[in-house]
Amino acid sequence: MAQYLYGRWPVLESLRAERRSFQQLLLAEGVDEKGAVETILKTARDRGVNMRRVPRRIIDDLAKDANHQGVALRVGDYPYVSLDAILATAAERDEKPFLLVLDLLKDPQNVGALLRVADSVGVHGVVLQERRAVEVTPAVVSASSGAVEHLNITMVTNLVTAMRRLKEEDIWLIGLDMGPGATAFDRVDLDRSIAVVMGSEGEGLRRLVRETCDLSIAIPMRGHVSSLNVATAGSIALYAAWQAREWQGWTPAT
Repeated sequence: MAQYLYGRWPVLESLRAERRSFQQLLLAEGVDEKGAVETILKTARDRGVNMRRVPRRIIDDLAKDANHQGVALRVGDYPYVSLDAILATAAERDEKPFLLVLDLLKDPQNVGALLRVADSVGVHGVVLQERRAVEVTPAVVSASSGAVEHLNITMVTNLVTAMRRLKEEDIWLIGLDMGPGATAFDRVDLDRSIAVVMGSEGEGLRRLVRETCDLSIAIPMRGHVSSLNVATAGSIALYAAWQAREWQGWTPAT
């Protein structure tokens, strides 16, 4: 089923990733062909994608009045992968598996923000549940600035079953939880095969998901507000895990 991605960076990253089928690039009348737009047009031509100029109101409607920056791209379905493919990616890189598991998150902005961080720290894949949770929609692609187009994401029927499968692969399931019994994240060895498990907004981890985790970590807080936004908390945990791996794969600019 075709859908429209919108926004300059989401469209450009989708074209760069070249993992979807591309059908048509739409550019609003009056948008200058320079900067990021020039790069989009060149990349689209390289991919054999036809470009069409349209009135801005058409893209307004396609993007449901979101900030599209005058650009939209008609694409095929998101290319979900299997859990086996995610594990194979870790093996191919000769790295300890590093996954993100999302337990029924529903807000596209939070999911997109987490996926952008997941890409930046080099996770091998992300696990989502098929029902009652957000999928990779154009809004999620936009919130991730297109980073999701480069990620390996699997949709599973039962999240707990998938987590148990990861346990069989000797992957530690580390739940981010502010409840009793959680250990401060900097006191846990994160330099091993892990899957960081994040609960939904407001509700946290479901009981069975929490019980399936090997351990729970918390982010220490001392302010008046008792919790962090799920995307913020997840970002801290993911960067802590990458730091524990001594920034594996990062080449500092010289």
